[in-house]
Amino acid sequence: MPQIPLSTVLYLTLATLLWAGNAIVGRVLVGSVSPITLSAVRWGLAALLLLPLGWRILKPGSALWQNKSRFLVLGLLGVGSYNVLLYLALQTSTAINVTLIGASMPIWMLLIGAIFYQVRPTLLELLGAVVSLVGVTVVLTRGEPASLLSMEVVMGDLLIMLATILWAFYSWMISRPGASTERQWPWAEFLMAQVLIGFLWTMLFEGAEIATGHAFLDLNYWTGALILFVAIGPSLIAYRCWGLGVNGAGPTVAAFFANLIPLFTALLSAAILGDPPQLFHGLAFVLIVAGILVSSVRQRSA
Repeated sequence: MPQIPLSTVLYLTLATLLWAGNAIVGRVLVGSVSPITLSAVRWGLAALLLLPLGWRILKPGSALWQNKSRFLVLGLLGVGSYNVLLYLALQTSTAINVTLIGASMPIWMLLIGAIFYQVRPTLLELLGAVVSLVGVTVVLTRGEPASLLSMEVVMGDLLIMLATILWAFYSWMISRPGASTERQWPWAEFLMAQVLIGFLWTMLFEGAEIATGHAFLDLNYWTGALILFVAIGPSLIAYRCWGLGVNGAGPTVAAFFANLIPLFTALLSAAILGDPPQLFHGLAFVLIVAGILVSSVRQRSA
């Protein structure tokens, strides 16, 4: 049976683990940093940290400017809008709603692939999506699916749904470079192009937050350390790993790994609260991994 390379599995798993940490930090910082300001500071720091390694891509005449339209869209979808929408969603939506809606990513990935890239999903891919989504539901409901009936839809739920759809488009775009030579660029330059353009988009949104009087930042050692973490781990490291993982496994299979995020979020939250993992965590892990394996069979045999 064809298998995903171990290196690709590690890249995608590390990215999802770091993004689980990002969700926790984003929730912890509610009330200390306004959502768009958090995203702007995060990506501004990430760009500064990456600048010594990736500055050459910003030189006049570089390959970036030959593909500026593509990277304007990539920067908007991957760095700009997704993170702003995520932090905005965490202001009003509960953690269970945000992660459950985000777990619909494999479905959106399949739909976008079929409609825009003529990649038709098979029964195995659809089955994998369902099995993996059941695993996520087990985690989020702590083994009590009936609790879904008590959920209420708020604005944050709609924002994270939009963010999930945009991220699916972003993942398909980086898996289909077209005429762009970006896969031959040094990794830091490829990431620098996305981070800087995404930061510029974020600053545009930040201007609106400032203009409406909703921007604030309570900077101290604690909030500074958390912001530095999201600027390095969930930003530079995770985005690099996700790009490598998508190129290795394809956007559809990579989307199933994203369902590990709510599981990792639950485990990290449990560790922080001193609550040991429960049996349903193990069941959820088995279901999520089963969904990944089922979907990867078709991806590698196609």
